[in-house]
Amino acid sequence: MNLVDDCVYHKFSGSKYIFLVLYVDDVLLATNDIGMLHETKRFLPRNIEMKDFGDASFVLGIQIHLDQSRSIQGLSQRSVEAKILMF
Repeated sequence: MNLVDDCVYHKFSGSKYIFLVLYVDDVLLATNDIGMLHETKRFLPRNIEMKDFGDASFVLGIQIHLDQSRSIQGLSQRSVEAKILMF
């Protein structure tokens, strides 16, 4: 558990890390190690009822852009901006 935020959990193992972010009934995992990701995704369903919806593309109004071929990651709130401009 994270001392600053009760909804953010983290695990560090040497240079590997994983963060589990919980928001109501949604879980977002972020890691720098695919093995740690798979290990966590095997652990969670044994302890809680869950569904895996695959790679995240949108969370809390933020669009997530991943281009693994070029190792590029980005975040965008364009949909929120568009809603504000339409209002």
